[in-house]
Amino acid sequence: MKILRYLLFPFAFLYGLGVRLRHFLYDHHLLKSKSYPLPIICVGNLAVGGTGKTPMIEYLVRLIGEEHVAILSRGYKRKTRGFSLANNLSSALSLGDEPYQFHHKFPQSKIAVCESRTTGIETLLAHYTPKVILLDDAMQHRGVQAGLTLLLTSYPTLYTKDFLLPVGNLRDVTQRSKAAQVIIVTKCPSLSKEEQQKILKELNPFPYQKVFFTGIHYSEMVYTNNDNRIPLTNFIQTPFTLVTGIANPLPLVHFLKGENASFEHLQYNDHHHFSAKEIQFLQEKRKILTTEKDFVRLSEYLPEIFYLPIETYFLSETAQEDFNTIIKSYISNNKRS
Repeated sequence: MKILRYLLFPFAFLYGLGVRLRHFLYDHHLLKSKSYPLPIICVGNLAVGGTGKTPMIEYLVRLIGEEHVAILSRGYKRKTRGFSLANNLSSALSLGDEPYQFHHKFPQSKIAVCESRTTGIETLLAHYTPKVILLDDAMQHRGVQAGLTLLLTSYPTLYTKDFLLPVGNLRDVTQRSKAAQVIIVTKCPSLSKEEQQKILKELNPFPYQKVFFTGIHYSEMVYTNNDNRIPLTNFIQTPFTLVTGIANPLPLVHFLKGENASFEHLQYNDHHHFSAKEIQFLQEKRKILTTEKDFVRLSEYLPEIFYLPIETYFLSETAQEDFNTIIKSYISNNKRS
């Protein structure tokens, strides 16, 4: 494995040159970047795979109020192109699984997808007046100047200990972290003050950057269509099939094993589009549990499937209050003109 990594270093070097050239062109105004007269919060990361952007977006929507928020995403692996606004006819295929999850969960928010974030923002503002726009996974979209950038990095794989693709999982250079005013270490276990200080030393943030530590909380209930729910403790009394199509299912697997659940795990790639043959295979399973993101893709075909929601939580109440103050102060000081 190490030999393969060494063989891939030249490709990572060339990839890094391309990324750095693009940032150089934006930094020296040879490529244009636009700002807009309202609060825009970017939630992003430097790595491929799951760092917890979706539960962080959901946390922000609840904090701000869903009626005040528009969420703009690329709509990864959707079957449509261009700008699309979520409506009653939308699906995971037309929006992408994560935007459709937002639409399902926050019906009062405007949920839009567009490959171009500038086009997406301008189309939204031409027809609607959101108080805040949340840019989902947009740190690499230099065409928009977000007023506040939240950089997420997963506790098990901090970006400072990672390497560029294809050797590691970084899709952007670590220097890009300078663009963030807030760095959030996600998916943390319980950490002592000493352990948090060790991570702070590793990240070495700039004076203007605030660092927070968050974990993932699994719901005590599992849900199915029409928000029917049963306690997780009841659900796991009998064996089931766990179906995942996310970047890193290990935390969920470890959590369920810690609950002494008995299950088989069918693992698919992140954002996997299930074929008719795979759907038929899953329909033969007696009892299925999945993630909320996978649920929005599968529930149409598997009406009895259950999902286990997750939420972000801060490791201390004081830190949560400080984070909330940063978000609310930014919005208050940058109201739409």
